[in-house]
Amino acid sequence: MLQKTTINRAMLQVLADYCSATTEAMAHTLMRTAHSSFVKETEDFTTQLVTVQGETFASPKGLGATWFTNLDYGPALRMIDHYEEGAIYLTSDPYSGHVATHAPDVHAWKPVFHNGELVCFVACHVHNTDVGGAVPASLSRSLVEVHQEGIRIPPMKVWQNGEFDQNLLRIIDTNVRMPEQNWGDLNAQIACLNTGEAKVREMIKRFGIDVIMACQSELLDYAEAQARKIVSTIPDGEYFFADYADEDSDGGVPCRVAVTLTVKGTELTLDFTGSDPQLGSSLNMPTGGNPRHALVTIAVVLVLSTLDPHLVLNAGTTRMVHAILPEGTVMNAVAPAAVGMRSLVVAVSQLALLGAFQQALPDRLAASPGGAASLLNVKTIDRSGRQIMASIGPVSGGGGGSPQRDGVEGSGGNRSFLRNTPVEINEVEVPIHIERYGLVPDSGGAGKYRGGTAMLMEFQVFSPNSVVTARNRNRTRFASWGVLGGKAGMTSSFFRNPDDARRQDLGNIDVVRCNPGDVIRITGPGGGGYGNPAERPVQSVLSDLHAGFISRNGAAHDYGVIVSAEGNLDVAATELARARFGIESKRFEFGKDREKYEAVWTGERYDALTTILLTLPITWRFYVKHRIFEAVTDEVGSGGARAVFDAYSAIAARHPELPASVPPAN
Repeated sequence: MLQKTTINRAMLQVLADYCSATTEAMAHTLMRTAHSSFVKETEDFTTQLVTVQGETFASPKGLGATWFTNLDYGPALRMIDHYEEGAIYLTSDPYSGHVATHAPDVHAWKPVFHNGELVCFVACHVHNTDVGGAVPASLSRSLVEVHQEGIRIPPMKVWQNGEFDQNLLRIIDTNVRMPEQNWGDLNAQIACLNTGEAKVREMIKRFGIDVIMACQSELLDYAEAQARKIVSTIPDGEYFFADYADEDSDGGVPCRVAVTLTVKGTELTLDFTGSDPQLGSSLNMPTGGNPRHALVTIAVVLVLSTLDPHLVLNAGTTRMVHAILPEGTVMNAVAPAAVGMRSLVVAVSQLALLGAFQQALPDRLAASPGGAASLLNVKTIDRSGRQIMASIGPVSGGGGGSPQRDGVEGSGGNRSFLRNTPVEINEVEVPIHIERYGLVPDSGGAGKYRGGTAMLMEFQVFSPNSVVTARNRNRTRFASWGVLGGKAGMTSSFFRNPDDARRQDLGNIDVVRCNPGDVIRITGPGGGGYGNPAERPVQSVLSDLHAGFISRNGAAHDYGVIVSAEGNLDVAATELARARFGIESKRFEFGKDREKYEAVWTGERYDALTTILLTLPITWRFYVKHRIFEAVTDEVGSGGARAVFDAYSAIAARHPELPASVPPAN
């Protein structure tokens, strides 16, 4: 047995930097050897160092996706009976250990031994552009069961003695659309893990095995202590907030994520009771009910990092979190629910938590970011007849305005900081022509600090049978909210042939079959504004105008700043216009569509709906929800929540399998 070693704080920081550098070396190896643009350009991958128990104790500071800094590999690790030195294991099944959260995410890990004793694991994941299934790129909100979303691999050994399991490779090759791309990315993962193993061995040689064993738990404890110190500065209390995905299915009604945040000392409870039932679409989150699942705690990590940018990020960062995730809801779906588009609802759950935290810390936290990043993929044919299947990058919304500065243009933190793919790379690798790529003027919510502007991409396809997929389409209906007088951001849009007679508004459709010559235009949503727009300095408005972030009309309408066609400020007209600006300062500005919706579906009615649905079998909940929504369409009058219970009683009368009635909660 190794004797426990105590590490002083200075040495612990040195070790933290070494561990982070190891994961960064793994990330660089992965990026430089990957075949798909989604890995080498967009950087939808992660690299980690993982304890024997499965806790992530190190990850890169500025490379790859940022959603999995506290990923728990434990349940998947324990599904392997015996680990062998030199072997590599992987999984892509969302329901086997709840590590891979949809089928395109392939998580791989390799044990690192020293003198026969298991020291830790090196781990990584990549998002494969396509893993088969019903649609190109494998993901669509229209899919209704996980079996439609591509090949799923349970935790298993795939590499031993320098060789792949050839049977597994044959199965993958047979089931995916571009096997050479998957094969290239899988080889990159092997190289990444081998790099990680070599770097860990270097650390053992430099610092000694006892130090490396001890630093793992101490790094986790250090991150926990930092996080608890930050939480202690948040006022104790209960804070409720809800946010929505525009649709819960193909052409459905909104999907609601509700959370009650309880802050007590250094503990956080996130109660998602009141969120919608698991859906008849692929927006469900496969968390397995893990109270600190990485998909659930992303917003906590974002908030704590905002409050202290020097926070160490690992599994210890969220040890003080306890999430309540009712089974059979969108936050904790059960098999065989489809989960491919779980990132859309993950983003909505982040916004709900950010809204709750914003109530606790209004002077320290920002308004809503855009909350949606449409991830574009194109399947087409080049001039030689070769099939092309590629990601062309994310089209994102802007960041929310904050108490000190404007929101970031075209990038909100809750999109996982995925990178864009340069136009030149896209046009070299994919036979399309990108006609416009930039930012959308006037899309950020007005405020003392403006919401970030949204991105726009417009491109043309040339081959018949081309298919464009735009997963995570959202915010076409409900805007990003502003705070403390700040205005809501502009909603997103999606059009085919936007400038001619064939114009088609695609809304939140995410699979578009195109004809030769079709043009696709997609915009993200703007971020919400912070503070009263009348308090924004005139010079800041003029700077925005000159930079193209707002238009002349936007300057006049949103800020009362009047500029001539020649670009000259009309001082007298500006003073008059600003004097007419109202002083109303709403706590939250949700936009007209959400306000209209919540005039019908109030919190009281949603409480009634939750009471009903939690009494029903999981298989009935989504159906019953939709029937109740069909029945309850009036703005709230004297009936209030009673209308929901009456609607359910009528449904139950037609279906003897259901309880005859559900009494209102006390």
